[in-house]
Amino acid sequence: MIDLIKKLNGPREVEADGAPREPESSRDVHLATCAVFLEVAQIDNEFDDNEREHILSVFQEEYGLSRDDVLEIKKASEAELKKSVDLWKFTNVINQHYSNDDKYRIVKLLWELVYADGKLDEHENYFMHKLRRMLKLTHADLMDAKLEVLQEHRSSEDG
Repeated sequence: MIDLIKKLNGPREVEADGAPREPESSRDVHLATCAVFLEVAQIDNEFDDNEREHILSVFQEEYGLSRDDVLEIKKASEAELKKSVDLWKFTNVINQHYSNDDKYRIVKLLWELVYADGKLDEHENYFMHKLRRMLKLTHADLMDAKLEVLQEHRSSEDG
């Protein structure tokens, strides 16, 4: 597998007509997104089977990937996270390839992951605010996504 860092920092390839070719495949964008999910899941030092399954199901449902593809992307994301100093390279890929609506959806899915254990840890809260800035979303976007998730959880508990 070609190292994502080399792709991001290396020379741009060009098409036959001389136009620059985007270096990231959809797999690389999924890898970057998965890395962010993994970081959020691990930020409270409690990465359990429910959170793992949540991540796998998100990538299967949202991106139409097979379970085997998701497991491969998860493994590659874990390797890239171990080599990285921060999340900038991952959020940069997300910012380049996703619209604000797409990033809002990602943040909403991340809030679902945060609340998978039924509580908000102070590290998770801090990280979500930091991530919001890295994804160039507004504070209102972050809070709206959070409130939607909390409302959905209340509705499912009531029903």
